[in-house]
Amino acid sequence: MSALSYSAGPAVQLLDCTIGEQLARTAARFPERLALVSRHQDVRFTWAELLEAADRVARGLLALGLHPNDRVGVWATNCAEWVVLHLATARAGIALVNINPANRAHELAFVLQKSGMKAIFLWGHDIRTDFSSVLAEAVGHAAHALRHTILFGSAGWEALASYAGSEALPVVASGDVTNIQYTSGTTGLPKGVLLTHHNILNNGYLIARQMAYTERDLICVPVPLSHCFGCVIGTMAAVTSGAAIVLPHWTFHALHTLEALEAERATSIYGVPTMFIAELRHAEFARFDLTSLRTGIMAGAPCPIEIMKQVQNEMHCREMSIAYGLTETSPVLTMPQLDDAIERRVSTVGAALPCTELTIVSRETGLPVPRGEQGEILARGYAVMKGYDQEPEATAMVIDADGWLHTGDLGVMREDGYVKITGRAKDMIIRGGENIYPREIEEFLYTHPKVAEVQITGLPDEKLGEIVLAWIRVKPGETCTAEEIKHFCKGEIAHFKVPQVIRFVDSYPTTVSGKIQKFRIREIEVHERGLESVAAAKTA
Repeated sequence: MSALSYSAGPAVQLLDCTIGEQLARTAARFPERLALVSRHQDVRFTWAELLEAADRVARGLLALGLHPNDRVGVWATNCAEWVVLHLATARAGIALVNINPANRAHELAFVLQKSGMKAIFLWGHDIRTDFSSVLAEAVGHAAHALRHTILFGSAGWEALASYAGSEALPVVASGDVTNIQYTSGTTGLPKGVLLTHHNILNNGYLIARQMAYTERDLICVPVPLSHCFGCVIGTMAAVTSGAAIVLPHWTFHALHTLEALEAERATSIYGVPTMFIAELRHAEFARFDLTSLRTGIMAGAPCPIEIMKQVQNEMHCREMSIAYGLTETSPVLTMPQLDDAIERRVSTVGAALPCTELTIVSRETGLPVPRGEQGEILARGYAVMKGYDQEPEATAMVIDADGWLHTGDLGVMREDGYVKITGRAKDMIIRGGENIYPREIEEFLYTHPKVAEVQITGLPDEKLGEIVLAWIRVKPGETCTAEEIKHFCKGEIAHFKVPQVIRFVDSYPTTVSGKIQKFRIREIEVHERGLESVAAAKTA
């Protein structure tokens, strides 16, 4: 009989310190080594300089009247200031609230009110968005605790960045919350995932260990710092290893990423599959010397096997890896070994990281299934979040009495302990690495005066993995167009949440008991649009 679907990564000594303490240790070990490059800003820091910059801002935050355990928001695309603020809040014992730069007034108002942040940091505008105007609208929508709005590049930021006070920084515990990430979780509206120093510092440490990072590595990070991919797999892996962080541009741009890889002689490259596809398909790809690369991580969405092989062969990433996890697990749970055979690295998401337990259980009985059988993936260990902010009931729904976090993802554990993701039990759309919970969009669209009923689900897409599909029933006597719906969403919800495919219907497929079958909505659209081959594409 097959063994049950349970595995535990090897036991190793975890870091027993805070992010701030680890930053100081790394700066002491490698003071003159490169720590951070922001190419689009022409900014470079050594580890000693980065520690000094973080401490100036940390003391400046305290001088503003902020206190340990207060919340501070950052709403910006990738920049040196983002990293400095991240480390500064950790040094000051303040929790950093990551706000997706794509958020618009409706979403930002929710985060302002829910998080209770007392300060927010942002750029006034970029080529896409007038952030100051959106913030003003959001503030008008919500009750909030906001006392300080500080624009990067302004006199307010410069005062913090050059603060000369020498006050002692507070004592911070490794179990303190340092980062709050808003995610839809497994149900309902977005929730603030409470992540501690112990959570994300050790996740970064174990990733760096798995990737064999040293102070000689340079990690190219074109993924958003506002996500765990950027601020944990990127920043924390560097802080724990001494590797340098290279930011190619404000947001992902294939050409700027390729230029950064060559110019900085990067050894590691991160991205979601759509980013790697854009790089490989770029008209100028062949002119770049990428032979400095040895490794990288492709995560955030199912990874097409053929793309993984092309990255390994054409981008010289022979040790290219896949990572699987979720925000609630800080984020990474599984990775392959760098020397694993290619079959393991392209057909699975690897095995449990050290100090991490995995089991796969029956959705019906809750008991572990035999290896080779599908069930829901559960995880336990140091990486499991502290909980959802101010939502004990929602926390209890995903973390059971034995400490197992129910991921909502379906998978199969092979005989060798490696895991294959086979689907999602939770109703989540993953569009180009962005997690989208349908209910959030549905609740927003119910505020449209013509909408009687709406169902949101994902539709397979060759480039993005999935796109947002809406089936809408309008109120009696009303007519509506797709353009009206998209215009209603524009500026109110993030662009990636706006339905790309909209169908107006009179009814929905249902079960005998009347429950709407979203899987049938998806099947109908796949069939009518000829997307069977896209839906069936093999992914790792």
